[in-house]
This record gives sequence, C-alpha cells and structure tokens, in this order.
Amino acid sequence: MLDILHQDDALLAVNKPAGLPVHRSKLIGPAEAFLIDLLREQIGGELFLAHRLDRATSGVLLVARSTAVAAALGEQFMARQVHKQYLAVVRGWPEPAEDLVDYPLPGSRETGPRREARTHYRRLATVEVPIALGRYPQQRYALVLAEPETGRFRQIRKHMAHIHHPVIGDCQHGRGDHNRLYKQHFGCHRMLLHAWHLQFAHPVSGAPVRLEAPLDEAFQAVLGRFGWGLVG
Repeated sequence: MLDILHQDDALLAVNKPAGLPVHRSKLIGPAEAFLIDLLREQIGGELFLAHRLDRATSGVLLVARSTAVAAALGEQFMARQVHKQYLAVVRGWPEPAEDLVDYPLPGSRETGPRREARTHYRRLATVEVPIALGRYPQQRYALVLAEPETGRFRQIRKHMAHIHHPVIGDCQHGRGDHNRLYKQHFGCHRMLLHAWHLQFAHPVSGAPVRLEAPLDEAFQAVLGRFGWGLVG
C-alpha cells in the first residue's frame, strides 16, 4: 500500500518510495510496477500525474483526479509558484554553507538545448567518517536542503554534481566509490534524495496546502548513524 499524504475530491498526494518508477517511459525501461498503476488499484477512479519524480528519488508526489486539476497544478509549477524542498546527503561539505547554483541544464537528452536552471541549497549538518577511501583516511558528508526554483530533468542531482558534491547513491551523476562505501559500511542501497516538503495553492479552493513526506527507514538510518536530526 502506498502512503497517502493528502486526499480530497480534486487531488491526492503520495509519499513515493525510492526505486519505484512513476509511469511508463522510454527513459525508464522495463519495470515490475509503476506508481500510477498501483495508485489506481488502491484508490480507484481516474488519476493524472501533476508532476514527476525520478525513479530513484522518494517523497511528495501530486496526483490530480481530473485533467482540469492536473492542468491547473501544472500552471503553478510552470509559473514557479510551487515551493519545493528536498533533502539530500552529498559527498563533501559544500562551501559556502548556503548558496545558489545557477547553471543551465539540457533536458532528458544531454545534447539538447540548455535552459535556465536554479537551485538554492543550505547545508544542514556535516560528518566526518573514519573510513579510508582513495588517498583520504576520512570521508566528509553533508545533509543538504535543496530548493529548486526551476524543474529541469534531474536538476538537483546535476547541480550538486556540478559543484563537486554529488548526491550519495546517484548512479548517473555521482561517485561510484562513495556509493559503494554506503552500501558496504552503512547498508544503504538507495539514492539519498527525498522530496520532503511541497507547498502550493489548492487548485479549487485557492487555500494554501503544505505537505511533508516522512523519510523511509533507510534514509532515517543514515541520519541516525551520523547523529543528524531534522526540524520540520
């Protein structure tokens, strides 16, 4: 059963598990299950995706009950009126501790035209782990709050890699040696990127809606291991 965060006559929100693709796509390839199909079986009725999350990313996903509501939510995303906050564990300690990554990105095809892409980040916590890797006897990691202004394909993952602080568990843009370290030493087999908070205007009532998706056990275990706490 999928974890439903919000449900009304117009829309619902689900806490998407890491590793579960949202819908069928040539980019995704074959998969045993898709979130939108599982949700239709669980909820019933017509459902339409209002936005997307990468397969490896967990967290808040909005789903509309009609094409009109999906279009209204889509307009808010396009107009950058939806406030998104993600949690990520990254390699190294980003400096400065708070900054804006302003770096144009292509779409799903790397050879496509680059478009404006902006991500604010803030370092929430740091840790130094006494495990040797390469020429370093200790490894540094940080918990980061990322707030994307734009919604480009894999934006946070690409932006953090661009500033040399890739997301742990990112197989496409990250560091394989650090990803393996987390599997071997911490038993963490997921990408540590989570859509934590989402704030928008309800497409029917106009009332503000603020949603929070709890972290799964694997992400929580990493935070607990490093002594990192969260303030909602």
